[in-house]
Amino acid sequence: MIRHGNLFAQCFTSDNLYAAFLDARKGKRNKRSCFQFERNLGANLAILHQQIHDGSYRPRPYHHFMVYEPKPRLIHAPAFRDVVAQHALYRVVYPLFDRTFIDQSFACRKGKGTHVCADYTQKALRQYDGDLYTLKLDIRRYFYSIDRDILRGLIERKIKDSRLINMMMEYAKHGDPLGVPIGNLLSQLFATIYLSPVDHFIKRELKIQHYARYVDDMVLVGLTREACLEAKRKIEEFLAERLHLSLSRATIQKIKKGVNFVGYRTWQGRRFIRKHSLYRYRRAVRKGNLDSIVSHLGHAVKTQSYPYMIQQLGERYDLYRLLPENHRRRHDLPHRAAA
Repeated sequence: MIRHGNLFAQCFTSDNLYAAFLDARKGKRNKRSCFQFERNLGANLAILHQQIHDGSYRPRPYHHFMVYEPKPRLIHAPAFRDVVAQHALYRVVYPLFDRTFIDQSFACRKGKGTHVCADYTQKALRQYDGDLYTLKLDIRRYFYSIDRDILRGLIERKIKDSRLINMMMEYAKHGDPLGVPIGNLLSQLFATIYLSPVDHFIKRELKIQHYARYVDDMVLVGLTREACLEAKRKIEEFLAERLHLSLSRATIQKIKKGVNFVGYRTWQGRRFIRKHSLYRYRRAVRKGNLDSIVSHLGHAVKTQSYPYMIQQLGERYDLYRLLPENHRRRHDLPHRAAA
């Protein structure tokens, strides 16, 4: 494997820091922290550049808050200047690792995502007889269980610039001996790097033809029940021995019963969003939360849930007419005088 050096200087040029700022502010221009940084942009970038290069830079303490959907998680929100620094790292480092990932690793990668993953999974289901099986695996407390020493070793297999690695690992710290903070840009990359060996093990050693992973959720398609049990045993051993991880659950069921994966309930011939997502959508409609409505529609657009969700706006034409053009199907809803 080729190892790359002299990356620190590439990451933290003035031009790359400015480009990183442009990346960091996307979707955050109404945030106070972004506004304050941009108000004195030249000075703030110059200070950040100087501190990084003279070795005095340290990430600031996180702002912590809880989110409860889809499950309770403690979020570590970094200071905006640290978001800029992470984007500067990410712009240089991401392409080096991305080319080492298998095509069926779909999370936090350009050109991938949940829609592409769901499409791949449904296409895979269609390749097999409905009486064969799927094996779905979840990692127990994944982000909280990542061994940072192992993570550093995986990064060192690709990067030999110790100064850059030391800085990357600063963003992996969060007080506990294990885990990486949920909320950092680089934590998403760390999560993909950490399970990449499992991907290669499943594809190369177990020779599973149809397999997909999204963060810590994995699904193997088209196996006999006995093959599922054997694959589960070997994957558990690999996770424990190589990565110090364990499974939270494993589900084996026939293809004709579908699979619950990446936010969808998927069968060979149809796909629906999860019931809890539909409940949250109906609640957003009742409250008139347009941003949430658009987000849920975007998630459901390729599913059989989508027409029903559009019809749910039948009594709320005031909201329907505010939807983006790609969601407005005026022949589906009668015009209302409520405009």
